[in-house]
Amino acid sequence: MNEHVESINQVKATVVDLAIRFGPKVFVAIVIVVAGVIVGRWVGKAMARGLRKFDLEPPVRDLLVRAVKILILGMFSIMALQNLGVELLPLIAGIGVAGAGIALAMQGVLSNVVAGLTIIFTRPFRIGEYIAISGVEGTVETMGVFKTTLNHADMSTVVIPNRKIVGEILHNYGSIRQLDIAVGVAYDTDLNAALATIEEVLRSNPRVLKEPVPGMGVNVLADSSILLAVRPWTSVGDFGPAGGEIKKAIVEAFRSRKIVIPFPQQEVRMLGNTA
Repeated sequence: MNEHVESINQVKATVVDLAIRFGPKVFVAIVIVVAGVIVGRWVGKAMARGLRKFDLEPPVRDLLVRAVKILILGMFSIMALQNLGVELLPLIAGIGVAGAGIALAMQGVLSNVVAGLTIIFTRPFRIGEYIAISGVEGTVETMGVFKTTLNHADMSTVVIPNRKIVGEILHNYGSIRQLDIAVGVAYDTDLNAALATIEEVLRSNPRVLKEPVPGMGVNVLADSSILLAVRPWTSVGDFGPAGGEIKKAIVEAFRSRKIVIPFPQQEVRMLGNTA
């Protein structure tokens, strides 16, 4: 019984001794880390306000603010470790070895990060622009360090790993797109009247942009008809519905003005002895 009591007293004495020796240092280290968090948040907010004055994408601003916060927290953490008497050189060496192993195991993730930073700083596209790449297309919704998210025209979401974007051929439509409509008319049609009718249809459609000016003209002299090219501009959001509306309006306008849209036909002549 006495031995058990002595063991408890020894443990208590050890705990008290450790608390006296390292308690103040641990308390100061915690205070330093908390101060680092507070200072990091304050500096991050101030930096975010300052970066709004520059023409930077939101992902770039967020990345810079986050990097500054991490840097400040890292500096305060080093101060806390030094206060505890931790040897930093062996710790840094251990972190370096562990980092090399992690880098080998996460090559795909790191390649996405590098590609994401490349996209963020080179800015081949911006949020809200319509792009086509790697066989997919859509409006850019978010740009992150790991992935880029597109809103497709069918209301679905397309998530592209950033490494699939860098180095590929990218088609950036921006915020407007051009329709390509072909309209066939008979060879005896007054082309000026047909083009004027199409121009009226385009002017009456609110989805068609006034600038840039729509392109119109004779495109192909086909076998059964003259194909007219109609290429109006619309916003990205109006691209889908505008095509159907314009085609329907052209057909109705041509019918009301007796402009013939011919169907494919061939003329066959029989040659032989008339007798």
